[in-house]
Amino acid sequence: MEYVTVQDTEVPALGFGTWRMRGTECREAVGTALDLGYRHIDTAQAYRNEREVGAAIRLSDVDREDLFLTTKLDWSNRDHEGVLESTQGSLNKLGTDYVDLLLIHQRNLRTPLEETLGAMDELYEEGSVRHIGVSNFSVERLDRARRIADAPIFTDQVQYHPFWGQRDLLDYCQIHDLMLTAYSPLAHGGAVRDGMLRDIGARYDKSPAQVALRWLIQQDNVATIPKSTSREHIADNLEVFDFELSEREMHEIRRPSAARTAAHFVRGRLSW
Repeated sequence: MEYVTVQDTEVPALGFGTWRMRGTECREAVGTALDLGYRHIDTAQAYRNEREVGAAIRLSDVDREDLFLTTKLDWSNRDHEGVLESTQGSLNKLGTDYVDLLLIHQRNLRTPLEETLGAMDELYEEGSVRHIGVSNFSVERLDRARRIADAPIFTDQVQYHPFWGQRDLLDYCQIHDLMLTAYSPLAHGGAVRDGMLRDIGARYDKSPAQVALRWLIQQDNVATIPKSTSREHIADNLEVFDFELSEREMHEIRRPSAARTAAHFVRGRLSW
């Protein structure tokens, strides 16, 4: 495993995402990931699977202190009491006294950012949240959050893959010692079907998906959280630490396209 080190904290560069996983499927997938060596698990209140994630952790042989566990505030839980009460609810469901990272999941214009971050600061101070961060924030909104919060903003979790550019945000994170956490790293399945990634992978005996993941974690300050319910794919996603892309390949792989990203998103939803 490789690690991202920001703000003197090491985070496994490759985590396990649980979006759209529910019930037994979620519990078994997280259990498989932990068994195979994942130590960075991502969930959210909106996913409605924190209880299953917690069950998988309790059933595993992995010590809690060896895990980096993230959850996120639902859209409706942004006022002061909502933040405090829902986070305690998340801790109860996850079966832990703390989460390593609590994120604001997405914008909510009904509640001032100052109120939400103020409550998150309280959780940080009491130790039930070790780091705070945001998700789906622009550079401008991320910068504002950093100026408002007393606790350091640790990460911005955003969509990031070869077809969706995040150059400005990544530059900002690298300058200010933040982590960029990349979700949907395989472009909703688009990376798996990409000819360039397939050709580059053939040079290293790697799949297009493995090349896409390697491209992400090879960038400074970037972690990523692919998801899968297949034991084979969960294992394959870990096999990205035994090769390194050249500078030229890193440059070639980055091909931002809003149209292509939208098409992959729609296709991914239709095939779910």
